[in-house]
Amino acid sequence: MAKTNTIITIGRQFGSAGREIGYKVAEDLGIKLYDKEMLDRAAKESGICQELFETHDEKPTNSFLYSLVMDTYSLGYSSGSYTDMPINHKVFLAQFDAIKKIADEGPCILVGRCADYALEEYDNVLSLFIHADLDTRIRRIARIYDLSDSKAKDMINKTDKKRASYYNYYTNKKWSSADSYHVCLSSSLLGIEGTAEAIEHLVELKERDYNRKL
Repeated sequence: MAKTNTIITIGRQFGSAGREIGYKVAEDLGIKLYDKEMLDRAAKESGICQELFETHDEKPTNSFLYSLVMDTYSLGYSSGSYTDMPINHKVFLAQFDAIKKIADEGPCILVGRCADYALEEYDNVLSLFIHADLDTRIRRIARIYDLSDSKAKDMINKTDKKRASYYNYYTNKKWSSADSYHVCLSSSLLGIEGTAEAIEHLVELKERDYNRKL
């Protein structure tokens, strides 16, 4: 049984162990974590094929950039119907709907994919951003993917750039900026266990304050 009523959204720098921390919190609180599962759910419910969700997952692909150009051309038209919408928008909307449906089913953890933005109207959400210093992230990525430090650094920069472009384009907020989230935590300062513990404590404080207001 879940030990919380809170939905936790986690934005994360690549290599900050955000997902691993999320799994630890999910296990401790007895709730489910959704990462790629959000894509499965969105594909199933929208009828758009799974590969397209994988292709557009948190990254501005070539077709994404193409559709940005097409958007500027189509602004003059009033049709604006779903059928005329570029595929990356359809994919995003399907994901947006899936995130809301998952949240409506109860407390859980949602990793990435603008979940904080999708759920900003919800009272029982705690939105977090997990970051870490670059050296810690390079060491982690080099170890996980068996890369040299320079290749790991390159992978980090490219992945974070994609995540930032995706988030900044689809939301009215700025990726990794403190005022886009309720709380930002450094996993290189607190460690994986410590960051998970801090999140659980924040959930406790949030729920205590919420119950006090009722």
